[in-house]
Amino acid sequence: VIALDLAKDMLQVRRNTYAVVVSTENITQNWYFGNKKSMLIPNCLFRLGGAAVLLSNKPTDRRRAKYKLLHVVRTHCGANDEAFRCVYQDQDEESKTGVSLSKNLMEIAGQALKANITTLGPLVLPISEQILFFVKLVGRRFLSQEIKPYIPDFKLAFEHFCIHAGGRGVIDELEKKLELSPAHVEASRMTLHRFGNTSSSSIWYELAYTEAKGRVRRGDRVWQIAFGSGFKCNSAVWKALRNVAAPPPPTSPWADCIHRYPVQIAS
Repeated sequence: VIALDLAKDMLQVRRNTYAVVVSTENITQNWYFGNKKSMLIPNCLFRLGGAAVLLSNKPTDRRRAKYKLLHVVRTHCGANDEAFRCVYQDQDEESKTGVSLSKNLMEIAGQALKANITTLGPLVLPISEQILFFVKLVGRRFLSQEIKPYIPDFKLAFEHFCIHAGGRGVIDELEKKLELSPAHVEASRMTLHRFGNTSSSSIWYELAYTEAKGRVRRGDRVWQIAFGSGFKCNSAVWKALRNVAAPPPPTSPWADCIHRYPVQIAS
């Protein structure tokens, strides 16, 4: 999503231009060869993956484009030391480099998500949801912290959700916090099942899954949610410019297996 934001800014100042965004997870770069448990976890979590997206600001490309990029919202919590070090590249006692994951990672991810949707909400939510959110926010700030915070219904703003497939816990937590249905997180769960945690590229595998199922219709809105070290929570919002029909093309990562999905995943 950071690269998307950069590409968007570049296309705004350069007319009739293309930009290619490549998302990849290179596990060999950060492979840990030591014995410290907190630094061994990433060796088990991540898998190699990659995706590329072509962006254009040429008016003539609109008729063949699939989507229009509406919003990019980036949240960085690096000013908080706890957030900064929850996913942190470091050396162990034997000077072996690796990435350490903190036990409070999910809590920090939840805080980053809250900050992100606070900025994103006014851009995408209907007025009725914005008013309810604002009233609750004012009540908690000036009356009582015991007032339960209002979670906006983002299902009114989006038809499709592409949640960073960082693990079952990540998907479960967002499904709970955003009050989503199993259908809304199907693409994320199936991507995790088929490809594992491919980090930043997972949100593109999920969009490809939704397309392969023939669910994308003209006017549909897609919310991509990604997390990263720093700690970061980033959102990209797209609008479908045309129907995307199934079956998927041979170049789709789901071309040879979409007929087998969704599968039942044991709880």
